[in-house]
Amino acid sequence: MNMAADTSTSARAGANGAPHTIPFQPGRTKLSEAAASLKERIETKKARVGIIGMGYVGYPMAEITAYAGFNVTGIEVNSGRVDQINRGESYIQDVPQEAAKTLVDAGRLSATSDYSVVEELDVILITVPTPLVKTGDPDLSFVVSVLEAMKPHMHAGMLISLESTTYPGTTEDLFVPAVEEAGLKLGEEIFIAFSPERIDPGNTTHGPKNTPKVVGGITPACTEIAAAFYGQIVDKTVPMSSTSAAEMVKLYENTFRAINIGLVNELAIICHLLEVNVWEIIDAAATKPFGFMPFYPGPGLGGHCIPIDPSYLAWKMRSLEYKTRFIDLATEINTDMPRWIVNRAAALLNEEKKALNGSKIMLIGMAYKNDIDDLRESPALDVYMLLQRRGAEMSYHDPYCPSMKMDEGGVVESQPLTAEVISEQDLIIITTGHKKKVDYDLILEHSSTVFDTRYVLSDKADGAKAQVVFL
Repeated sequence: MNMAADTSTSARAGANGAPHTIPFQPGRTKLSEAAASLKERIETKKARVGIIGMGYVGYPMAEITAYAGFNVTGIEVNSGRVDQINRGESYIQDVPQEAAKTLVDAGRLSATSDYSVVEELDVILITVPTPLVKTGDPDLSFVVSVLEAMKPHMHAGMLISLESTTYPGTTEDLFVPAVEEAGLKLGEEIFIAFSPERIDPGNTTHGPKNTPKVVGGITPACTEIAAAFYGQIVDKTVPMSSTSAAEMVKLYENTFRAINIGLVNELAIICHLLEVNVWEIIDAAATKPFGFMPFYPGPGLGGHCIPIDPSYLAWKMRSLEYKTRFIDLATEINTDMPRWIVNRAAALLNEEKKALNGSKIMLIGMAYKNDIDDLRESPALDVYMLLQRRGAEMSYHDPYCPSMKMDEGGVVESQPLTAEVISEQDLIIITTGHKKKVDYDLILEHSSTVFDTRYVLSDKADGAKAQVVFL
């Protein structure tokens, strides 16, 4: 037994084995008159809530906040979205149409593009994108633009919570100067917090209400007010010691996933070279009841979080002259997966004495994960463009994504999945493992070769007419 490891673990764990944390104890902080008044308005649901950025994060947050009993105003620069919200329409898959209509009809939800409404609001949640610029550095321009638009309308007795993922120190660096410029006392008159969004598009088991909400304020009073608000709309809050700690939580969560996906993607390459089935290896390893968590390979990382968040942390650490070697290596492996998929596709065609240049290839699935319509950072886009650049005649089928804009310009539309279309293809590549709305039996009946990068045909491949090759 490794006693050093045991000692280290017990030093961090309580008697029941749970990790030690510094508990947040509401009520211990002496609140100013403005703080106490705001907390009372929150607890009695009289606080007026604004959510800036009504996209994949903002709209679901608006839904659960309004259902909790608050009046919610969405602030959105896209006038088309504003009109849709005010008509009670949903353009986000995770917000049911009926829910949107019910909330709008009840007067609980409305939207505007006018930032002057901030003067009437008590709580502001900021849920705008935080992407990367072309150099791979953080792009906080959306957050900065929101802050500039808000500044003339900031007032005493309000809570502002940033939910957009960012590197540690961002909330303090951006919001403290703005508060000082507005002549407001932080933690006494105005309250600033960070609470990272944990939205998982398409997840019907864990939504924004039943996923624990990490909350960290710049001051203890900020934390108490923010925790009081989120405690009204989610099942559990996890208060933190600071905004930087809360910012770090989100980066750690997604860096953990990115690194482990990088590991299993490299494992897929290793297993291919060793001529063993990577999926068999993973399934067998997952039978170990302790010390192992399965991750699964694919054509690369997708979505707005996992491919991007580690780069925020790596960038911050570069500014402190520290090299994040694990992050950099995982990023390299994950980024190169689409190219490896293309090379595998070329090899499969060569086995049939066909050149990649001029071959007809159809991708099944363009969304970054199964059963959603989200194309953001999808590796299927890279696979499509790389194949096209090497001369393949490309098409795709995705029932969730009827069309997609290409970087080079133009729009490509999803093709119908018919026997005739399938039989015309030299190769079909499954790039997204949709579990619904895709007729895999039809694909297997009429295609010659299927390259399955998601292992969705694991129980259909034996005895199929088509040759099925797994990642």
